[in-house]
Amino acid sequence: MDGTLADDFEPRLRVRVARSLDDLQKVMVVRALVYMHEQDCPYEEEYDGNDFSGATHLIVEMGGEPVGCLRMRWFAGFVKIERVALRRQARSGHAGKLIMETAIEILRRKDYTMLMGQVQHQLLEYWKRRHGLTHREHRGVFVFSDRAYAEVEGRYDPHPDALTMDSDPLLLDRPEGDWDRPGPLDQSIRRGASPAQYERTRASRSAPKPALEEAE
Repeated sequence: MDGTLADDFEPRLRVRVARSLDDLQKVMVVRALVYMHEQDCPYEEEYDGNDFSGATHLIVEMGGEPVGCLRMRWFAGFVKIERVALRRQARSGHAGKLIMETAIEILRRKDYTMLMGQVQHQLLEYWKRRHGLTHREHRGVFVFSDRAYAEVEGRYDPHPDALTMDSDPLLLDRPEGDWDRPGPLDQSIRRGASPAQYERTRASRSAPKPALEEAE
């Protein structure tokens, strides 16, 4: 879940949901370092127009420094995991495993049980072994941005506390991935409903209606 600390693995390693412009800037910088610098991916292909289209971004931080990221895009019935990037200093540890575990927990909490991803073909065995994903062999190998890719998928049990339309209204209003802690709107309950909410309606009802002009 959001805010997970990996004290048992690496000190000061944390995964959280990107919620501010500053957070998104950190995500974009990590992707620029990994995909544009290391893999020579063109700018317009890396920033493909999907970053603000209903996507959830995760950040991995090590001692406050952004070292990894992941993008989740939500489709009917499945989540697409994309743009998984780790800077060099985070590739030998547990950052990759932790960010995937966090993504899986979030999608299950949102009542999804299936994910799919497009992984670089030479890393297919890593994704199967490290993250327990299954190769979608019938989909073959395809190419974009100068790399060969294969599809993988993961299927999971429903979450016992999955969010639904009947979940507590304020729980559904809490920050993405942080549903188990009171959010900003929880604090507003103490103020109650403002009388001003209804004043305009009452005023409009009591105001005299304008007379219709007689037709000449």
